[in-house]
Amino acid sequence: MSIMVSPQARADARSELSGALKACRGAFIGAGLMTATLNVLYLTSSFFMLEIYDRVIPSRSVPTLVGLVVLAATLFAFQGSLDILRGRILVRVGAWLDRALRLRVYDALVRFPLKGRPAGDAQQPIRDLDQVRAFLSGLGPAALFDLPWMPLYLAICFAFHPLIGVTALAGGILLLVMTLLAEAWTRQPTRAALTHGAQRSLRAEASRRNAEVIQAMGMAGRLAQHWDEANSNYLASQRRTSDVAGGLGSISKVLRMALQSAVMGVGAYLVIEQQATAGIIIASSILTSRALAPVETAIANWKGFVAARQSWRRLTELLAFLPPRVETLSLPAPRETLHVEAATAAPPGVQRVVVENVSFALKAGNGLGIVGPSASGKSSLARMLVGVWRPMRGNVRLDGATLDQWSPEALGPHVGYLPQDIELFSGTVAQNIARFAPKPDAEAVIAAAKAAGVHDMVLRLADGYETQIGDSGINLSAGQRQRIGLARALYGDPFLVVLDEPNSNLDVEGENALAASILSIRARGGIVIVIAHRASILAGVDLMLVMAEGRMQAFGPKDQVMGRYFRGPRAPVPIAPAVPMAAAGAASAPWPGGLRVVGDTEGQS
Repeated sequence: MSIMVSPQARADARSELSGALKACRGAFIGAGLMTATLNVLYLTSSFFMLEIYDRVIPSRSVPTLVGLVVLAATLFAFQGSLDILRGRILVRVGAWLDRALRLRVYDALVRFPLKGRPAGDAQQPIRDLDQVRAFLSGLGPAALFDLPWMPLYLAICFAFHPLIGVTALAGGILLLVMTLLAEAWTRQPTRAALTHGAQRSLRAEASRRNAEVIQAMGMAGRLAQHWDEANSNYLASQRRTSDVAGGLGSISKVLRMALQSAVMGVGAYLVIEQQATAGIIIASSILTSRALAPVETAIANWKGFVAARQSWRRLTELLAFLPPRVETLSLPAPRETLHVEAATAAPPGVQRVVVENVSFALKAGNGLGIVGPSASGKSSLARMLVGVWRPMRGNVRLDGATLDQWSPEALGPHVGYLPQDIELFSGTVAQNIARFAPKPDAEAVIAAAKAAGVHDMVLRLADGYETQIGDSGINLSAGQRQRIGLARALYGDPFLVVLDEPNSNLDVEGENALAASILSIRARGGIVIVIAHRASILAGVDLMLVMAEGRMQAFGPKDQVMGRYFRGPRAPVPIAPAVPMAAAGAASAPWPGGLRVVGDTEGQS
């Protein structure tokens, strides 16, 4: 997912994300203090062994041994408790960061398709947040906290003897080089794994959504090969990353063990030369191991660190592209007019204009039918009218205010929208009709269902309004989904209702209910806009707009427009209509080749 954002927007997003981390400053400080205490306590085993070999054994003092054992046991217990507490604090920091950002990331996830066309897995931002949280909750941050304490252990090794210190330092430098190699060698495979993983997920999801088509036309085997190719590329990238990280991790373990042996060998030489004691040999070996343990842990968790860093960068770009919503002044509910002023629109992320220079005006109680051939811009116009797409030029106004003067939450109750592709959500019928309101109005739910003519159908379901419809409404037929989608559009008596092909899956009973709904919207003083291919559904509207090639060809009273463009069930007469004043600026050329509306044209006026 590549997003173009300004440096200032990126800086603001970094500030937003870093602000979430800064809110955990107290927890990080606490973890840092615990780390300081832990690294002092880590010396317990080294000095215990030093005292055993240099004091207890030569003196053969049992009381001294007992005292040292009790003291060491107490310190080890305290060390274990602090280590557990530090781990729990880091887990809760990850959970807090997730809680602070998850709604913001979800909001950006939902808004992004309206601003651009995402390339790759649409769920990647959620996974990115999970990756950051998992890293913060794992061993990686603990290793990073421990790394600054390496000089303490090396200094103690130098205090034992400079030769021991040099040996430990040389081992530390080797492990540091391996850490840098891990960074360089895992960066590209990790990015490739992300890309191929997104392709794999997209192909699998497309196959799941179209399982019926795949089964009916025998495409399963070929699509399986298509998916397997993406899966193989993903596994290959993962394998390269794991090979690098695992190989360097194994080498670091062997190197640490070899370094311990080297330190013991150096210590033995110093004992022979009477420059050190036997206790120093053991203590130095333990200290060297402890000094290099954070580096080894960091190498082992480097793959997670690289993935978390890339996730953080992608989240920064996403949040920079979609800054937080700005609170707007509450406006009165629209009740009077809809004005479209020379509006031009293009799909998000695409420069190709699909609706150009459309102008018209509607007032309360109007019903507008929009007709035209496929790809004439009807659905694109509908998206612009409900605020899904912002006009590139021109404006869409409700009661004089442009749609962006409302927040989506404020505008939503005043708009009803039924798109071509009906998408319901996992939950009950009542929840879907009520738009998942926290406390839905039962009377409003039933009123919307009755207005859509779906009340009796819902009552015949297994649990009535509490029936679970499944993901995407899978437990319902296409016609049932469309009628429940219509009820959702009518919930709360919105002022503006836009219905895009609302009768594509309806039977005669459903079409009758839809026609009654259109009339009821107009009767209560709302505005209803119906996009249709079958002219029979336009009986309840009083105005008509004709679209072709993204331009408005005619707008006016339905009888007048129908009379000019439809004189019979066959070819229409290609007469250029007179465009009313409300449509000033729209194209007025006749539709090349004429216009035909699919369906019976009798009684259209």
